[in-house]
Amino acid sequence: MSLLEKINKNNVPKHVAIIMDGNGRWAKKKGMMRIFGHQNGVKAVRASLEAAVKSGVQNLTLYAFSTENWNRPQAEINALMELLVDTINGETKTLNENGIRLHTIGNIESLPEKCQKKLQEAINNTKQNTKLNLILALSYSSKWEITNAVKNICNDVVSGKLNKDAIEEKTISQYLNTSAFPDPELMIRTSGEYRISNFLLWQLAYSELYFTETLWPDFREDDFFKALIDFQQRERRFGMTSEQITV
Repeated sequence: MSLLEKINKNNVPKHVAIIMDGNGRWAKKKGMMRIFGHQNGVKAVRASLEAAVKSGVQNLTLYAFSTENWNRPQAEINALMELLVDTINGETKTLNENGIRLHTIGNIESLPEKCQKKLQEAINNTKQNTKLNLILALSYSSKWEITNAVKNICNDVVSGKLNKDAIEEKTISQYLNTSAFPDPELMIRTSGEYRISNFLLWQLAYSELYFTETLWPDFREDDFFKALIDFQQRERRFGMTSEQITV
């Protein structure tokens, strides 16, 4: 029996988030520059998309570039931006063939104009697709997102659009970049690191966390399926007892 066949299609997380980590270490092991790892990481993105579609996941968020990544060497940043544009150009047709709709979260305005243009074109060209939402987190950090949400809430309170006494958890969620999507039920991080790294801090409050030693460029469909199977073996109590869950 294949790993895909072992997955209970009635208990698949609606939203999976992935921290794609290990590109640089993968390249270093092969005596290559870091960008070589990023280039090969595109294969893992394709594999994850295919696995998500096959297993019935409806939303997949990939942490592609954090606000902290702007502190990397300029040559690497430039190469990453070029890779982003090339990948978008090359993958839009595949997204449409597989019913995948592209979305972005993060400070997109901080990206080079060429990247912004290509992203918007791909978003427009895939907006009719309904099988899977692919959400790219670009120039994203959760602290940046939450700070912006607080500012916007304050502005709406001052303008009278929002009553401060009516602010609830749901209100805050509505001001986040991910307001159109359910919170992730499963977060996967590759490369053996055990950190969330400023990623979806609010949204991951009740997510199951799955860590694998696999470096991102080596991540394939079966790795994705293993994470789903592990997720399905966990008891999700949300603060309640096991007895309450089984009632």
